[in-house]
Amino acid sequence: MNKIMKAAMIVATAFFAIGLHAQDVIVNPEVSYAGTPRECEIGGITVTHFENTPDFTLIGLSGLQVGQKIEIPGDQITDAVKRYWRNQLFSDVSISVDSIVGNKAFLHIHLKMNPRVSSVNYYGLKKSEREDMEKKLGILVGAQITRDMLDRARLIAKSYFDDKGFKNAEIDVQQRPDVTKEDYVILDIIVDKKQKMKVREIIIDGNNALPDKKIKGGLFRKGAFAKTHEAGKLSSFFKSKKFTTERWNEDKKKLIAKYNEHGYRDAVILEDSVWNVDENHVNVYVKVDEGQQYFVRNITWVGNTVYPTDYLNHSLGLKRGDVYNQKLMNKRLTEDDDAVGNNYWNNGYIFYQLDPTEVNIVGDSIDLEMRITEGPQARISHVRINGNDRLYENVVRRELHTKPGDLFSKEAIMRSMRELASMGHFDPEAITPDTKPDVLNGTVDINWQLQQKSNDQIEFSLGWGQTGVIGRVGLKLNNFSIRNLFRKNAEHRGIMPIGDGEVFSLGAQTNGTYYQSYNASYSTAWFGGKRPIQFSVGMYYSKQTDVSSNFYNSAWQNNYLNYMYGYGGYGYGYGYNNYENYYDPDKYVQLIGASLGWGKRLRWPDDHFMLSVQLAYTRYMLKNWQYFLLTTGKSNNLNLSVQINRSSTDSPLFPRTGSEFTASVTITPPWSKFDNIDYKNLATNRRSPSYNDEQQKKYRWVEYHKWKFKMRTFTALTKAQKCLVLMTRVELGILGSYNKYKKSPFETYYMGGDGMTGYSTSYAEETIGLRGYENGTLTPWGYEGYAYDRFTAELRYPFLLGNTTIYGLTFLEAGNAWNEVKKFNPFDMKRSAGVGLRIFLPMVGMMGIDWAYGFDKVFGEKGGSQFHFIIGQEF
Repeated sequence: MNKIMKAAMIVATAFFAIGLHAQDVIVNPEVSYAGTPRECEIGGITVTHFENTPDFTLIGLSGLQVGQKIEIPGDQITDAVKRYWRNQLFSDVSISVDSIVGNKAFLHIHLKMNPRVSSVNYYGLKKSEREDMEKKLGILVGAQITRDMLDRARLIAKSYFDDKGFKNAEIDVQQRPDVTKEDYVILDIIVDKKQKMKVREIIIDGNNALPDKKIKGGLFRKGAFAKTHEAGKLSSFFKSKKFTTERWNEDKKKLIAKYNEHGYRDAVILEDSVWNVDENHVNVYVKVDEGQQYFVRNITWVGNTVYPTDYLNHSLGLKRGDVYNQKLMNKRLTEDDDAVGNNYWNNGYIFYQLDPTEVNIVGDSIDLEMRITEGPQARISHVRINGNDRLYENVVRRELHTKPGDLFSKEAIMRSMRELASMGHFDPEAITPDTKPDVLNGTVDINWQLQQKSNDQIEFSLGWGQTGVIGRVGLKLNNFSIRNLFRKNAEHRGIMPIGDGEVFSLGAQTNGTYYQSYNASYSTAWFGGKRPIQFSVGMYYSKQTDVSSNFYNSAWQNNYLNYMYGYGGYGYGYGYNNYENYYDPDKYVQLIGASLGWGKRLRWPDDHFMLSVQLAYTRYMLKNWQYFLLTTGKSNNLNLSVQINRSSTDSPLFPRTGSEFTASVTITPPWSKFDNIDYKNLATNRRSPSYNDEQQKKYRWVEYHKWKFKMRTFTALTKAQKCLVLMTRVELGILGSYNKYKKSPFETYYMGGDGMTGYSTSYAEETIGLRGYENGTLTPWGYEGYAYDRFTAELRYPFLLGNTTIYGLTFLEAGNAWNEVKKFNPFDMKRSAGVGLRIFLPMVGMMGIDWAYGFDKVFGEKGGSQFHFIIGQEF
């Protein structure tokens, strides 16, 4: 009997041990039980693990504690094991009973932590996709791997590529041990994107009222064709190249919005479906119920006391019998510049609300009731500026049209945004007016959120010209402060005083012997600091020495010599049919000059207008310089310029809206009217021994009157921040004379090419760009442009906006120049087209490259394919 009992106890102990192992509990095999659960008190808990985590933290995760009553075996230990697994931090969990002393059980918890991430590798992705995945997945090196982390990575990656049109993308996340680190693994995320899922056919059912040509303008862009069951015909309207669920949902909303726009307020989508045609294509089906078309019958206004009903009806622009166009109605109520709501918001009514309500529907007619809550007028209480750390605060505040005590005005806020952007010291894309209305006090606080950007520019550049390597050094400080230059303890950046937003620039350009040019200028938009009065002063000096080379080998330059001197370059011995250059110190032109400018913002016709006046003096010193009417001698140019300009653009770097307009006239005294010199018979014979003396007498004082008109407009083609913008430009110029026998040898127009001045600054010419042709080739006879015009249509798209701005462009351009004002013909133009890229870097400025093709012939040669490099921003 004893043997039977012992055998039974051994079998029971074996089954008990197997049961505990199933619950991840191991009991000391030396402890024997009768096979029934035993209640014990936990006498102690120890933990074995491989991490630097405190024991008490790990014990706390179990839910067990010393002194707790448990059953062995029992649910408490099973629940403790489950708690560890739910944390997903462990790859192995077991709980054993080390011993039982009396009624106390001593537990031992064995844990093995999940490995940590050593590195993450991505396969099958482009650089930009890899960067996006890193941000979206957020897997950090050193993070502990969990099952949720891996599942989440697969789901996010799958969703990411679904949105990009890769519906069949396969995502595989693999782990492999890092042999250099214990308990660390390397994650390999392997992506096989497959082909993009594209739409092969879109089937629209039920569209009786709106044919395909009405729908296609706003639906299913970028693609192939659609089929309409009712018509049974194919129509070639654009649709999406790639299929994503998100895009399809957006397209369905656009479809309903298109119907609402045409008065079908009840239009609904009855059903839609998408199915795979093959591995890479889907078909899409949508069935619509158009409902009936509705028209406006009566419009009544309720609650309006500030503006009469007739005025509001006129602003709304909807009348009895019009199609019930909800999109147009919303634009006229809130979105347009002259919308009904802006009448209130621009007059202090920030608490204004309008609720358009359909109060009656009879047949196909709808009665509308415009319910207005005007509220009180609100005045601006506080204006705060955040994010400005380089300019004195008054410099920023003086640009604002939102001042404490003024009535709130949405228009004033928009104008202030444009003024802040035009300063160039803040990121125009980050300027945010945060309005805080206070209903109880009838006031509003405006907090301007700004993001400072550096706009000082330093230039070190090398280029290659006719005379070899050309070096350029420049410094432009856009936050200069001349008053701090003489004040102790004033704010400085290094040795430069800053804070007042003034502009100070220095520049030098040289290639050593042949050419030197130096300039310095200072300007401020708030002379005296209290009123918007511009003041500027500048000085410059340049000298260029002749370089004999293959200068006369082009047709237009030989024509110039024949016209001016009666001989060609080769016949007279000045042309060289090679590219050897040599320095001739007896042939040069020098210029020295200074200017003083003043400007004032006008209040009429509006305060976007600016009147500017500039007095300038230039002295020309020439010796054997064959490229002007005056070849040897000294000449003086004293002139006065008057300019009216208007600018209302929303950004200086990438304008989307607004315009720029400039009209100017520059005049010199009419010296020939009172010096009693017979210019008709002066310096007419180039072979005369006294010709140079007569030239000196004729051009001692230059005289002319110069008229210019420039205008640019900017139109955003969509409302998105990154949108296509159409820029149009019209530009005209005329250089006239008081005496037809004394035409100005300077200040002519040098037209064609990239529009960069280069050496032509020293020539005292105005450079006008026309892409698609070589520099200067549109100038008649080389250097005698006395009239010009230019017309441009340019389509721009931004790739990057902010401190660094990048945008692409494509353009059509046309223009010409004439050697006599009376020959001016705006319809005789040289045409071109092309594409380009612009990059603005804060410390460098605007740079770009254009490729253009000139379609017309100049002196017998077509402009053809031309590349143009651009430095600086042209009006």
